[in-house]
Amino acid sequence: MVKVHEEVKDYYGKQLQNSDDLQTNACCTLTKPPKHILEALRLVADEVQAKYYGCGLTIPSAVEGLRILDLGSGSGRDCFIASKLVGEKGSVVGIDMTDEQLKVANDHIEYHREKFGYKKSNVQFLKGNIESLDELNLEKGSFDIIISNCVINLATNKQKVLNDAYELLKPGGEMFFSDVYSDRRIPQSLQEDRVLWGECLSGALYWNDFLNIAKKAGFDDPRGYSDRPITIENEEVETAVGDIKFYSVTYRLLKLDGLESDCEDYGQAVAYKGGIREEEQAFTLDDHHYFPKGKVITVCGNSYRMLHDTRFKKYFEFFGTWDTHYGIFEGCGGNMPFTQVEGANGEACC
Repeated sequence: MVKVHEEVKDYYGKQLQNSDDLQTNACCTLTKPPKHILEALRLVADEVQAKYYGCGLTIPSAVEGLRILDLGSGSGRDCFIASKLVGEKGSVVGIDMTDEQLKVANDHIEYHREKFGYKKSNVQFLKGNIESLDELNLEKGSFDIIISNCVINLATNKQKVLNDAYELLKPGGEMFFSDVYSDRRIPQSLQEDRVLWGECLSGALYWNDFLNIAKKAGFDDPRGYSDRPITIENEEVETAVGDIKFYSVTYRLLKLDGLESDCEDYGQAVAYKGGIREEEQAFTLDDHHYFPKGKVITVCGNSYRMLHDTRFKKYFEFFGTWDTHYGIFEGCGGNMPFTQVEGANGEACC
């Protein structure tokens, strides 16, 4: 384990100078960010952006005034974006174990404070391993949101990472993060390849193993938010991984009591009232729950709780009770991971 950690620090601290040095696009965000992220990103320092190695979207909507923790914050790109979005009353903590990356992040704290017009910076960076969050003197139940961008795949004990993250979240809080996943378990021979590990491929979890790990940590009913296939344009790497398929996936994990193992029907419905600046006309909970403003949509019990028992409650109207159970909610949450399902361009299946 120690050897892997040292190799990762060497790869991201010394071997990689910027994103052009990567041998695959696994640690690259190819999808254009939404408008509110893009606006904040334009204010982020060039050096911070040049040393960014993320793979997807990691900052959800409706975060103003919240406390956010970034696991594997690197050069601080996502932390500084989050700093702008939470506003001066919110706060952001970034954790990374690579000295070179932490230096870049810390060197730009004052730059972004001035850029955002804050009297005092709302960002801090801590040196630490995301597999040892319980050793960093962070208060349990103190964070509204935990984010991470293509870093958990680099951890050797992913169960520990999710266990600790769950403990650090407030009730109703969420872990919203992007990472690399595979359609099968990675053979040991590839796991021992330091370059493929550093490129975020050899440490990728088989999607079904991830779901089980997430549930074991307490995150019942993990919800995929978005996904894309990863193409490998390096011939040597492509030959090494063979038929294994990789995907960049953003997940939303919610810390909620009372979620059931299946999507159950209690005859409930919700209607989005608007009010979230970034999603005024429609709100996306996950890749198969899309709520146009003003439209009443039936939902399963789990989806009801995900909206009612979280920060999203004030943006919705809720209909129905828990008095009558009607069986399984047909058509909800049964999609295979990494398949194209209707989302922001179609109706919710619930």
